[in-house]
Amino acid sequence: MEAPSMGLVIAMGLGTVFVGLICIIIICTVMGRIIRLFEKPAPKTAPAVSPEPEQPKESPEPIENKGELIAVIAAVIAEQMGESVEAVRISSIRRTS
Repeated sequence: MEAPSMGLVIAMGLGTVFVGLICIIIICTVMGRIIRLFEKPAPKTAPAVSPEPEQPKESPEPIENKGELIAVIAAVIAEQMGESVEAVRISSIRRTS
């Protein structure tokens, strides 16, 4: 008996893999549709509309140890960048929240 050719073995292997992947896709699609049948729909609510625009908040509290804060921020940035602290220059700091 003659051994199958290398091309036939490769084609059968690739065909088996693609047929298996297609079966997995079909099974996942069917399972997703079955799950959606039993899922309760979420209640639809209108987004809340504020009648007045937000008032600007009071000015933030002054920072007591600004030099210490800048040193800590510079150290964290330098650590994340993998550089020395001397390579980091902070030009300004502003509060975001």
